[in-house]
Amino acid sequence: MTLARLIASGGGTGLAPFAPGTVASVLAVLIGTGLLMLSPFLLVAGAILATIAGVWALRQEPVPDDPGWVVIDEFAGQWIALLGVGTIAPLEIAAAFVLFRAFDILKPGPVGWADRQHGVFGIMADDIIAGAMAALLLWAVRFALG
Repeated sequence: MTLARLIASGGGTGLAPFAPGTVASVLAVLIGTGLLMLSPFLLVAGAILATIAGVWALRQEPVPDDPGWVVIDEFAGQWIALLGVGTIAPLEIAAAFVLFRAFDILKPGPVGWADRQHGVFGIMADDIIAGAMAALLLWAVRFALG
């Protein structure tokens, strides 16, 4: 396996026989929660690094539009979603996971638009937007609850 394929497959999680995107998101939540516990800045750095590494990997090893084994975009999007949690509490972490997966699967509005784009942009952007939407919704709920 090439380095580009290893990165694109999220360290191999994209090769899971069932629901590779969800498997990758679960691992991303575990790693992301650890980064968040150390520092929110590490989580931001992780999301940026996953995005840059994903773009690089997908340019090295061109793939058809968003094959199931490419899950580095799930890592980037899930880590962005985790930026919306206020405290490292199981309910908030679970909410970030569920919201991100829901936006990624249902593809509302801008997520669907990004998903319809071709190439590296389309593969990465839908998950980044889904993560941002999840984070914004979490922030809005935290703000509304005071």
